[in-house]
Amino acid sequence: MTGQRKISYTVAWHNKISEIEQVAWDALAVPLETPILEWEWLRQMEVSGSIVPQTGWLPYHLTISSDGQLIAAAPLYIKSHSAGEFVYDYMWADVASQLGVAYYPKMVGMCPATPSVGYRFLIAPGENEERLTAVMVNQIDKLCQRHGIHGCSLNFVDPQWRPKLEGLGFSSWLHQSYAWKNPGYKSFDDYLAVFNKNQRRNIRRERKAMASQGITIKPLTGDEIPRSFFSLMYELYDKTNARFGPWAAKYLTREFFEGLYDGFRHRLLFMAAFKEQDPEIPVAMSFLLKKGGLIVGRYWGAFEWINALHFNACYYSPIEWAINNGVTRFDPGAGSHHKIRRGFHAESNHSMHRFYDDKLRSIMETYIGQVNEAEQGQIEALNDALPFVAGRWPVEGWPGRDPRGRRSVGEPNPGPRPDREDAGNVEQANLDELEKEDSAEEE
Repeated sequence: MTGQRKISYTVAWHNKISEIEQVAWDALAVPLETPILEWEWLRQMEVSGSIVPQTGWLPYHLTISSDGQLIAAAPLYIKSHSAGEFVYDYMWADVASQLGVAYYPKMVGMCPATPSVGYRFLIAPGENEERLTAVMVNQIDKLCQRHGIHGCSLNFVDPQWRPKLEGLGFSSWLHQSYAWKNPGYKSFDDYLAVFNKNQRRNIRRERKAMASQGITIKPLTGDEIPRSFFSLMYELYDKTNARFGPWAAKYLTREFFEGLYDGFRHRLLFMAAFKEQDPEIPVAMSFLLKKGGLIVGRYWGAFEWINALHFNACYYSPIEWAINNGVTRFDPGAGSHHKIRRGFHAESNHSMHRFYDDKLRSIMETYIGQVNEAEQGQIEALNDALPFVAGRWPVEGWPGRDPRGRRSVGEPNPGPRPDREDAGNVEQANLDELEKEDSAEEE
């Protein structure tokens, strides 16, 4: 009787994504719904000086090859802080401090500075996903424990992939985000029809405010976007962040924006707002990613305040473009509750966590259920405020809702969530001492 052939995997760690062939990486990433794990997007973050050890992000990407062919990969980073993740884990850092254990450095899997759902390990079609996911988690555990890395967090994970991580011992932490879903609208009027009378009037008034102020918003994609607009978008991004002082979320350099023109503009959608007296230079722009049936809102800025321009450039114009181009989902990114008034519903996303200190891991496992329950209550409370007409709920099968968009029978109103903790001691890690791993064999 012939025995089964052993499968040999070559495991490697990379400090630069440019060490990995673009064609091989994108063969794994391009089939995904999201564009945020594609090679050029991630490469520009590194080569632009945005996501580098000097800013507290040490790229440490994991690849698995078999017979010389890349079959699995994971964008990973070793970090000495939690900035740029949009998963506010300072309460766990505070718990670690009270226990007298270190929280940093930690390993993070995500698209840096991008609060958009879809992170997962990249695995070639036809390969054994369960086995390869387990192999990759095992390699992460080994590296972290060998180098004194105190935890691993995988943020904004693909919901289809999350159960595999739970099966491998990761704790699932629920967070609130927003999304707009297109149930098959044929026009912007179809979108308006689901709102109650008062909100329909408000949205129409905000839309009309553009023409009354001499503003035209033009969607630009791919080759339609002038090269000069990429540098201009950085200036707007910088100007927006300058308004928020220490609460700003500025993580990207001018070189990042300018570098996207040559290799990634096919994935971009700009909403450029022009004044009548200057139809060449935008007064404001929003920056979105696009791929198939998905658009992802990322950045926005204006050189001067214009009434209702933000709502139009960031919500109404992208929604209209989505309807006209068959987009079914619009992820607007992190942000505030005014999205509810524009028809974005609150929904859950998850980050997955593994702490290597037994006490800290036990505390998370004990209390994460209560934390998640409180967050789910916040999601329901936000969705109770959606200004839709009764019986015109736009998406059927909404979790926790009857066909008219009301809470399911017997489901209590959980009330508001407790205030989030916002404290934590950041222990700086000496990332320079972490040397690049050699390739290894695993059977």
